[in-house]
Amino acid sequence: MREIITLACTECKQRNYSTTKNKNNQRERLELKKYCKFCQKHTVHKETR
Repeated sequence: MREIITLACTECKQRNYSTTKNKNNQRERLELKKYCKFCQKHTVHKETR
């Protein structure tokens, strides 16, 4: 029951990463601190629809 999701940077709104998550275990939106090549620094990336 894994679903492919897209992560977008919270500062520049670019969609940089795609990953999977288990919908049964994680109901809320995923937030990870990842490197954004457009901002050229580590920022929080949130799950988009």
